[in-house]
Amino acid sequence: MPSNQKVRANPKGLASRRKWYKFERIFSNQKSETRYIREIVFGKRSYRTYWEITTDTETMPENSTSFVMTNLQKTRSKMKKILGNLYGLRTWVEYGFRQCKQELGWTDYRFTNFAEINKWWEIIFCAYLMISLNTQVFLSLNSSSLTKTEASQEPFQTNIDGTSHPQWNHQIGWKNVLNNVRLLIQPSILLWLIFPWLEIFPNSSLLLGLHNLIDRINQFPTLPLSG
Repeated sequence: MPSNQKVRANPKGLASRRKWYKFERIFSNQKSETRYIREIVFGKRSYRTYWEITTDTETMPENSTSFVMTNLQKTRSKMKKILGNLYGLRTWVEYGFRQCKQELGWTDYRFTNFAEINKWWEIIFCAYLMISLNTQVFLSLNSSSLTKTEASQEPFQTNIDGTSHPQWNHQIGWKNVLNNVRLLIQPSILLWLIFPWLEIFPNSSLLLGLHNLIDRINQFPTLPLSG
């Protein structure tokens, strides 16, 4: 930052007593607590803004005071009203991603070379995307974007109901979709696991049965992953 510029904790022209804005922090259980927010300006303002959020403007407790950087393009008055609650969602977002990464085996690699570890993470990201695109939220977005032509087409007719599988999870949620995807790809994984043995001990009936099972699973018009 140039020497002729400075850091200031309240916008130019506002009295010191107004540099903190009081807002209600609303939690997931709909309870609320009073919080305070103010803008921190480093030299000149830019598209990226900086904010300080706290529960007590006098003592500034360390465990409940946060510094936030954002590129949200809103007016300053609106930012003061919405930023605190938006930032409060960060904990749940981080928690959700951590759970997803653990379920998909983010740290289950057996490599020491970073390039190989990076490839493993790419696989994890691909799996995460595949699962997420089949959750209720993304499926509803996809169905709402169908064109009139697509919507008027006769639906695919099939008597196959994969949701009757005894381990099928009918609840809605990311982990439930993950469970159902695993069930759908099990026959393909099993086939390639035992295929070397089938070359040693041929069993045409078993091989044909697995191929028929995989073919029937592939006949789903859309994968009923979430219920």
